[in-house]
Amino acid sequence: MQVDIKMKNRKKLRIETLVDSGCTHTGINKQLVKDKKIKTKPINFSFGTYNVDRTKNGDITKVAPLKVKINGHREYIEVAVIDLNRMDIFLEYDWLIKHNSEVS
Repeated sequence: MQVDIKMKNRKKLRIETLVDSGCTHTGINKQLVKDKKIKTKPINFSFGTYNVDRTKNGDITKVAPLKVKINGHREYIEVAVIDLNRMDIFLEYDWLIKHNSEVS
């Protein structure tokens, strides 16, 4: 799915997004953050993340505040910065439950 995001510097991007019912946190690929110079902010705590095979993916220590637009629905979200390999953003299970009727 393609999602439009707007960063704090008002720059807009169209990125690949996966809605993942098994994902516990909405995250953005740290390489995309670096390549597109997306602003981040530190969080007051860190927590580990794990892949589906239970191997550790890394610790989340910062988030990226974004405005997202999905099928006409707009909202502000803070997404965890993490290694997502080939995907730009994972939208978590709770996001899907909250918005499924709005974006389907």
